[in-house]
Amino acid sequence: MHTVLTYILDCIQQAWIQSIYLQIATICLGTCLLIQLVYYLVIYTRIFRYKRKVRKQKVAFNQTLPPVSVIVCARNEAHNLKEFLPLLLQQDYPEYEVIVVNDRSIDDTEDVLKLLSYQYKHLKSTFIPDKAKFIDSKKMAVTLGIKSATHDIMLFTDADCYPKSNNWIQLMVRNFTEPTQLVLGYGAYQYQKGFLNFLIRFDTLTIGMQYLNMALSGRAYMGVGRNMGYRQGFFAQTAGFTKHLNLQSGDDDLFVNENSQQGNTRIEISAESVTLSKPKESFELWLQQKSRHLSTSSYYRFSNKLSIGIELLSRLFFYVSVIAVATFGYPFGLIVATLAFFTRNIAQISVINATAKQLGEKKFYFGVTLLDILLPLINVILHLKNHFSRKSTYKWK
Repeated sequence: MHTVLTYILDCIQQAWIQSIYLQIATICLGTCLLIQLVYYLVIYTRIFRYKRKVRKQKVAFNQTLPPVSVIVCARNEAHNLKEFLPLLLQQDYPEYEVIVVNDRSIDDTEDVLKLLSYQYKHLKSTFIPDKAKFIDSKKMAVTLGIKSATHDIMLFTDADCYPKSNNWIQLMVRNFTEPTQLVLGYGAYQYQKGFLNFLIRFDTLTIGMQYLNMALSGRAYMGVGRNMGYRQGFFAQTAGFTKHLNLQSGDDDLFVNENSQQGNTRIEISAESVTLSKPKESFELWLQQKSRHLSTSSYYRFSNKLSIGIELLSRLFFYVSVIAVATFGYPFGLIVATLAFFTRNIAQISVINATAKQLGEKKFYFGVTLLDILLPLINVILHLKNHFSRKSTYKWK
């Protein structure tokens, strides 16, 4: 046994000495593996340590039930409003209003709102004039909704979204303690059969895992307009969207990126606080949506771009290094590459599925490695497309 082990070690040593490519690939593999394990076992597990603090009552929540304004922007969403708006209007909360901003809809949106207003007195609506001109109608709609709000605490969601429970408002609002100005929630997508839905839900979960954990570290870099909240006074104090009015997106992520600071942002991670949305039904529509979301990331703070970039690049180079070590160091390099691959794979799947369970998502097992490689490539391609596009033509609806 000792002789066999000595022989194997001698072979590895000779392969190491003889191949400079193997040395470079092995160093790269070890470095990338270490970085990835730090992200998955240290950074992306903050959410579980936070949950433990909540369970042990070490996190202070707002014990009162202040009045709330819920703002929904809608453009040609008559069907979704008819289906989902009652779920917002039937929340278990003592005093709140729901404000729907009709953004020049040409369907039956106005009729649906009038009909529902007879049944729900706390439903209000306003509209954007047909001839109004602006770069981003979503920002205009959100701003108009904010100006129409009666209460300081405001929650935001979309017309094609609905809360998973009737405790959504209460769970989000409990985080508005005295120093808190921003509250970030998780917006999931409905489960459907098929690879596209699998891709969308995995992408959404991993993005949520990133921004929720980063917010816990005091470095919040984004939120989603499907599930977030902030104070009306805070919006006025920070001048709202004026810093990026020239962009056709960013009403959620750039607002958070520009105004979140240590101590003024909290997250809500209970499964009952999640909102659900209808996913896109074609790759083309999803890619358009994805490209619009990515178009604002170049405006993030440098520290945020650095953190996101390190994770992304270390992930891509990890896979390249696995292949290189297995190739240049065959046969023993294959063993090293396999061990490294499964070490990261086990850590990744464990953390992703634990996060999925916390947020009420279905777990992911098969196909994770494929999506883990595919999504960064899609992101890079869309980033390049956005960079070289002369003119942005994104529309929120």
